[in-house]
Amino acid sequence: MGADYLASYAERGLYVMQGRLSPPEEGRFQCFPRSHWETEIRLAPQVPFRGIEWIFDLHGKGVNPLETLRARAELAHKLKQSSVSVVSICADYFMDCPLVRIERALLEERIATLSWLISICPELDITRIVLPFVDASRISSSKDAEEVLFALNHVLGQAVQCGVELHLEADMNPRDFKSFLDEITHPFVKVNYDSGNSGSLGYSPIEEFAAYGDRIGSFHIKDRFLGGSTVPLGSGNVDFINLRKALIEIDYHGDFVMQVARGNPGDELNWLKHADRVAKNWLRGKKIVN
Repeated sequence: MGADYLASYAERGLYVMQGRLSPPEEGRFQCFPRSHWETEIRLAPQVPFRGIEWIFDLHGKGVNPLETLRARAELAHKLKQSSVSVVSICADYFMDCPLVRIERALLEERIATLSWLISICPELDITRIVLPFVDASRISSSKDAEEVLFALNHVLGQAVQCGVELHLEADMNPRDFKSFLDEITHPFVKVNYDSGNSGSLGYSPIEEFAAYGDRIGSFHIKDRFLGGSTVPLGSGNVDFINLRKALIEIDYHGDFVMQVARGNPGDELNWLKHADRVAKNWLRGKKIVN
């Protein structure tokens, strides 16, 4: 059954992380594409992607259409015109403004931002927010964990009311991540599994899925070197063979978002068409070949 879902998902099309369909801005590997977000909506069907995981970050402040009621209505219209779906937000804002290692007053301000972000999701039929707890925002102590749990519990009621799941992307080892998740078992709190991050950290997908596979709700497809950067699919340390087996074993029925390495600036469309074919073949059970 799980294998059938993966194959049928490939036929329907994947999602793509916003910004991958346009050249990097100001040397940033990933950010809200201030100058190209409208163009990306028109390009996505040409790959073809079914939709985009929208980015909310500090870089986009002032021009991100999520920020005002009127702009959100215009965004909804543009998405409908291109038959592009946005069902998720990647809240990289909380990489720039972490929910950890800060004073309580500042934490409450950032929780208010998360609350606002949840509140606007129903206007665009967005059903999940990915919260990154990696790099500067990683959970590295029991105090960090307490702060994150405080924030999540504060907004959970609103998330349920708005129909918005909170998907946590973390770089904790499988055992510690499971222990953290055991502290907040609400069905609206799930895991965003990032294959590249896990490959870079040397984690085994078998151990990860055994620890918290039942909590995985969304999936970022990418590859990375062990301890290194993002590379083309199949070129890094990700164990894609066992990863697909693990997805089938838990009968995964979530989304897949392409967060792959970048190619040559200006050739994004062709690069992503190739990466899309590679990823779809992997979902169908074929060996990854670049």
